[in-house]
Amino acid sequence: MRRAPSTPPVIPGFEVVRLLGSGGFADVFLYEQQLPRRQVAVKVLLTEELTEANRAAFVAEANLMAQLSAHPYIVSIYHADVAPDGRPYLIMEYCSGPNLGEQYKQRPFSVVDALRVAIRVSSAVATAHQAGILHRDIKPANVLTNSFGWPALTDFGIASQLEELPVHTTTLGRGGLEATATGTGSNQSIGMSIPWSPSEMFEDDPRPDVRSDVFSLAATVHTLLAGRTPYEVRGRSNGTLDLVGRIERGQITPFERTDLPRSLTAVLQKAMSVDRAQRFDTAVDFARALQRVELELGYAPTAIDVPNLFVPEPERGPVGGEDETRVRSVATIDAQPVAPPVQEPPILSPQGEQPTVVRSVKQVAPQQPAPQQAPVDESTVIRPGAATRQQSAPEASRSKRGLVATLIAGAAVVLIGGAVTVGVLLNGGAPEPEPSSAAAVDPDDQSAVGPLTPTPELAAASYAPGASTATFEVLNPEFEEADRFRWQRVDVPETIAGGARLIEGSSESATITVEGVEGAATVCVKVWVIRDGAASANPLEVCAP
Repeated sequence: MRRAPSTPPVIPGFEVVRLLGSGGFADVFLYEQQLPRRQVAVKVLLTEELTEANRAAFVAEANLMAQLSAHPYIVSIYHADVAPDGRPYLIMEYCSGPNLGEQYKQRPFSVVDALRVAIRVSSAVATAHQAGILHRDIKPANVLTNSFGWPALTDFGIASQLEELPVHTTTLGRGGLEATATGTGSNQSIGMSIPWSPSEMFEDDPRPDVRSDVFSLAATVHTLLAGRTPYEVRGRSNGTLDLVGRIERGQITPFERTDLPRSLTAVLQKAMSVDRAQRFDTAVDFARALQRVELELGYAPTAIDVPNLFVPEPERGPVGGEDETRVRSVATIDAQPVAPPVQEPPILSPQGEQPTVVRSVKQVAPQQPAPQQAPVDESTVIRPGAATRQQSAPEASRSKRGLVATLIAGAAVVLIGGAVTVGVLLNGGAPEPEPSSAAAVDPDDQSAVGPLTPTPELAAASYAPGASTATFEVLNPEFEEADRFRWQRVDVPETIAGGARLIEGSSESATITVEGVEGAATVCVKVWVIRDGAASANPLEVCAP
């Protein structure tokens, strides 16, 4: 039997509008704030539940939500106080849309909507984890919808710091789906909603961790797609003991719909494994797996919004001040004059190494040897080793004229395959032979730069100072078959970072894991797309955090 709601308290500067909902220990009312004028949700603790433990839990909830209020997918808290009648209350953001529990009961979510919501809620959960907070009661009803249509995670009333090791007590809910489970051995408590709870929560002395929240996240996504809870079987008994038994055996009810990709089903099954060691280690890992499903289906990946909560303010140099803007240098290349089609402009190496001249071999129709070849304009060619030669301009000009005269007097070179390449290189005043067409494009040569090779894009980056690894998710925005990625760490000297690494296998996206970064304040990498042996002319440079 449902209890009658309490009377809303009188709060100066606020007017009561109506009741929004009732829970086991509190009622939630809609108020209108007078200044600034806006609607807010006010959670009021019941008078009969004002024990010291409940007061402490209420204060803890206010403090936890205050740490996370800046996140776009977490309900913001504006104020907390005690009403004149002695009841504590929280003033929170009012989310006018229906919660996800109401939405999935109307109709299951489409795949694209479920993926978008799941990644956004995963961002909220990962943010809480970074702050050292376990939510411990993730379910559709605890994800509201704000006025922008975005999900907003709420109900941190049973959340706790990660180092706490409590037992669990919850209240009996509608239809037996949110059942009581009480343990002994501690005065602390943990909430639990059976249909979305992992098997470790049913132990005598449960020890929830980050992977427990990952399980509940996946179970929530499963519910949105199936239109029912993951272990519910239509036409059979779905009481508390039935659900607990299926969860402990890992008997997830198969989807009835046929439009779900196998990759998405596999991601949810991994995240809902009975053995928590088999699940994703973090909510960010779970979100990245869902991003890969989005890419597989041709959708733009949803952003993972996770701040770096514990990163100190970086030290600034003596120049620039607070308004300093970081500017990367831009490599410029002199314009190439009109020349035979076999000659292309020189490109600088993506590593900033000694520049080299790169010419590609073009397939053209066979032609007769030309009686005279246009001279090479040496003012536009950057020669290897140029920095070590101290040759004056007049001497270089005379050497060039003499070499051109020699070429005009000699025979032109004709390649039988129909490819024509003429190159003259200066090395101490002596000509060097032009590389053959077989060696002109080397897939593993970083100096080969393709002006049409796309620049990679960053999907996500994750690193917290003190961690042993940093990860970067990169995308190829103009993917073609056989495209690959190459990367190199650039925040430390190359003697420490090592050379660039080629990621084997053609792929539209890749995960770059940088190991051995302990003690680094920032980890930076440079990433190229490799296409037909040519690297991106403008590589991606990104740092974490």
